[in-house]
Amino acid sequence: METQVRAEDRIAQAIEKTKDPALARELLREVRRLAEKFLEAHGRPAAFMEVCGSHTHALAEFGIKYALRDVLKLLSGPGCPVCVTDQQEIDAMIALADGEDRIITTFGDMLRVPGSRGSLMKVKAEGRADVRVVYSPSDAVEIAQRHPDKQVIFLGVGFETTIPVLAAAVYEAESLGLENFSMWMSGKLVEPIVRYLLDTGETHIDAFILPGHVATILGRKGFLWLAEEYGVNGVISGFEMNEILSSLYILLDLVLKGKAEIVNNYPYVVREEGNPGAWKLAEKYFMPVDMAWREIDVIPKSGMGFRPEYAHFDAKKRFPVTVGKPKPTACRCGEVIRGLIEPEECPLFGKACTPAHPIGPCMVSSEGACAAHYKYLRQ
Repeated sequence: METQVRAEDRIAQAIEKTKDPALARELLREVRRLAEKFLEAHGRPAAFMEVCGSHTHALAEFGIKYALRDVLKLLSGPGCPVCVTDQQEIDAMIALADGEDRIITTFGDMLRVPGSRGSLMKVKAEGRADVRVVYSPSDAVEIAQRHPDKQVIFLGVGFETTIPVLAAAVYEAESLGLENFSMWMSGKLVEPIVRYLLDTGETHIDAFILPGHVATILGRKGFLWLAEEYGVNGVISGFEMNEILSSLYILLDLVLKGKAEIVNNYPYVVREEGNPGAWKLAEKYFMPVDMAWREIDVIPKSGMGFRPEYAHFDAKKRFPVTVGKPKPTACRCGEVIRGLIEPEECPLFGKACTPAHPIGPCMVSSEGACAAHYKYLRQ
């Protein structure tokens, strides 16, 4: 009982002392103790999946994944928006850049993602297209204002956190009456892909480390279905060392007790209801659509696309692109994002595929599991 009370005190402290190393050591000991208890009781380590690329990166950077590798299975999930984008769609985005009257705008990670026949960076370097990196979709709107003789297209890739920001850019373009701004919309939703993973059962998952950023939009309520329908635990976590360690402690405590709950361990950022205002703006312009995920195929209503009344902002309709089936490679990013393999199990990892010469998006993106493994966990 005394140990339990002290552990709960330390979880509370973790919210205030997110980086305190002494507290981190105590939390790590408690997490290991519970993980060993689960291992002894079940004859296997507990398996938790993080559904956010930033958590993947933090678990590797802080050494948490390495420190617990013998007692706790931490699986990288489909939380990096660049990594889950279907290869054929990436090919289409690159082909889109070929028009002479266009300026393609995108976030930095998308620039280096390899398609079947090069990348946006390659077509930019060869002078074949005007491709520009922007820090926000609103920057693309500004470029459209400054270049009325050009069609400015923003490549909209992201989850629930990003989708309202994309909507805000469309709102801005609409307010300005811009006719030369459009968006290639490839928004993804967390719930359908998590349901897919649980329904297929191809990966055994005891609980989820839920994405703190997405939860700012959806709130804790947005994840209750996970416990209520599947009986699976989830903890909404921040991204600092002690926030993650305390989240792991909470999950282990729950699975050991056989409970199914969704815990908000990021309360100073995530509200119970999330941010309904932001999502209302997103739903003004976008609606759920069927979406292809990398090496998963199409999942019904798993993405967000333009509503018919805003088709004039939809680059997929204004500038239709036809591309063939992607050229097959030995890249196993699709299995990495489903938690089926560790990055080092891919035959290309650290050999043909490195951050300097990436083959797959998981090595390109700063949130990619392969990039995190290469930087922090490579043996």
